[in-house]
Amino acid sequence: MNRSRAVEDLLRLHAPQVLGALVRRHGHFAEAEDAVQEALLAAAGQWPDRGVPDNPRGWLIRVASRRLVDQLRADEARRRREENAVRLASRDAAAPAPGESRSPSEDDTLTLLFLCCDPALTPAAQIALTLRAVGGLTTAEIARAHLVPEATMAQRISRAKQKLRGVPFSRPGPVDRDQRLAAVLQVLYLVFNEGYTATSGAALHRADLAREAIRLTRAVRRLLPREGAVTGLLALMLLTDARSAARTGPDGELVPLDEQDRTRWDARAIAEGAALVEEALRQGPAGAYQIQAAITALHVEAARAEDTDWPQILALYDVLVRRSPEPMAGLGRAVAVAMVHGPRAGLAELADLEDRLAGHHRLHAVRAHLLEKAGDTEGARAAYLAAARATLSGPEVRHLQTRAARLAP
Repeated sequence: MNRSRAVEDLLRLHAPQVLGALVRRHGHFAEAEDAVQEALLAAAGQWPDRGVPDNPRGWLIRVASRRLVDQLRADEARRRREENAVRLASRDAAAPAPGESRSPSEDDTLTLLFLCCDPALTPAAQIALTLRAVGGLTTAEIARAHLVPEATMAQRISRAKQKLRGVPFSRPGPVDRDQRLAAVLQVLYLVFNEGYTATSGAALHRADLAREAIRLTRAVRRLLPREGAVTGLLALMLLTDARSAARTGPDGELVPLDEQDRTRWDARAIAEGAALVEEALRQGPAGAYQIQAAITALHVEAARAEDTDWPQILALYDVLVRRSPEPMAGLGRAVAVAMVHGPRAGLAELADLEDRLAGHHRLHAVRAHLLEKAGDTEGARAAYLAAARATLSGPEVRHLQTRAARLAP
């Protein structure tokens, strides 16, 4: 890894922590985010040549704090904020520099996560703001993940920031925490998925995002150790991420699950994830995360692809789609139906998902795979090409085009 890439990964790791620290100290969520972005740009320009400082997090907080105070002072339309900023700057002058006096184990990211999931925000706004502030995704990436125009997503994030003006930066109480938990878990799942399979770009896997989602989920579980949904989500992430090393070939090409070298899977992560699945299923009625974790456990516990217990996986999908009628769950169930009852049966299941997943590359890709299994090479080739046109992920495009090329006359 070159120096610039190492700095980029380090900045992505620290960005939500720095934003959390600024909001905790100064408030002004939107202005703090702008200041953090300026500090990140300054670091990206200086660190590759001058070297990373001994305390990179403290450096970023100091620079961002100065930028924030300067911004507030210069804002003539907000004189009351200017006076408050001057007061804060005076108070901090005699105090240790921001970030230097706090233990490295103290992390504002989790508090920032719950702040972004404030009940005053709509669920869509909670997810969008958290992906932006905590997950570090761009507005364009978030828009693609939600299948909406980038301008629409930018407005949604801006309105969410406005609603958080004046909201205290503190951990929620027990009742409020439970209300926010579902949104927090959904956001963490989306951040993980973006890390495990990036929606755009040259790389299939953004390991930094996946690691951050797992780290935050562990932190939530420390707060709520007996919450089955939290345990189930952590299990799902670990079992899924355990396959990362085998998902790409020597040239970065995508390797499908049934073709992966299973000796490269992370046995330690699989063991931890499997134990968490059992624990999650004992912690009350199974929800979507627990069921998905159980499905993933059946995949990774099979020594060979042909040993996979597809009838049991289909039974779990039947439960999942009844409890969580998400279209992606239906897509997974269609694959399981095909593996148990044949590709034509799976293709029939896809017909019910046409309206809900119209134009999505995964629908085209699954159809192509099942058509190929059914012997319809012309239809499969067309579906593979349609899937390649619908995704912005470089590795997925190349994989789908390669599949199509194999079926060319």
